[in-house]
Amino acid sequence: MTEPMIIAVLGGAVIALLLGVFGGGGSVLATPLLIYGVGITSPHVAIGTAAAAVAINALAGLVLQARGGQVKWPCALVFGAAGLSGALVGAHFAKQMDGTALLGWFALAMALVGGSMLLPRRTAGDPQVHLTAPMTLKLAPAGLGVGLASGFFGIGGGFLIVPGLMAATGMTLANAAASSLVSVALFGAATSASYAVSGLIDRPVLAALLVGGVGGALLALPIARRLAGHAALARRLFALMVIATAAYVASRALG
Repeated sequence: MTEPMIIAVLGGAVIALLLGVFGGGGSVLATPLLIYGVGITSPHVAIGTAAAAVAINALAGLVLQARGGQVKWPCALVFGAAGLSGALVGAHFAKQMDGTALLGWFALAMALVGGSMLLPRRTAGDPQVHLTAPMTLKLAPAGLGVGLASGFFGIGGGFLIVPGLMAATGMTLANAAASSLVSVALFGAATSASYAVSGLIDRPVLAALLVGGVGGALLALPIARRLAGHAALARRLFALMVIATAAYVASRALG
C-alpha cells in the first residue's frame, strides 16, 4: 500500500472516530486531509470523495441509532427531503466555482463549525415529540437552507442540522443527533452523486477512507464512554483544532 493510501486509511479512522465521539464536525476535516495529507490536487475531487465517505459513514451510524429507537423518523424525513434539492443545487454551484476560491469559502465554513461547537448545547427537550403541521412549516425551509450549505461545501452539515431540528421541533439533543444522520446521509449522497456524474470522485481513496472508518467507528464507543465525564472540555479542544485547521486552509488558499 502506498503512503497516500495509508494516510487515507488512518484519516478515515480518525474522522469516523471524531464523528462517533463528538457527534458532528468531524466530517469537515475530510477535505483538508485529502488535499494536504493524501495529495489530491483538485479541491472538487477532494470534496466529492469526502462527501461520499461522509454519506456512507452516516448511513452506518443511522442503522445503529435506529436500533436504539433514538431517530424521530417523521421529523427527520421532512427535514431531509426538503434539503435534498438544496444539496443538489449547492453541489452544482460549487462545481462551477474556481477551486482556490472554493477552498476559501470552505475555510470559512470550517471556522463556523468550530465556533458552533464552542457554544453551550441544550440538553432539555421533549423525548415524545410528534410531527405536526406547524412543525412541518418550520422544518421544510430549515432543511432546504441546510441542504444548500451542505451541498456547496461538501460537508455533512450535522452542526447545522442538530440545532435546526431542536429549534423546529423541541426534541432532545440525543434525538436530534440521531435524527440528523438521515439528513447527513441524504445530503452526502446527493452531493457525491452530483460530483460522481462529473467524474470528480477518487474511488481508491474513497475505499481507503471507508476501510479506516470501520476501525474508527469501533473505537469511538469505548472512547466516548471514557470521555463522558470530560465531554465539554474534549469538545472545546476539538473545536479549537477545527478552527486552527480552518486558518491553515485559508492561508494556503489566499497564499
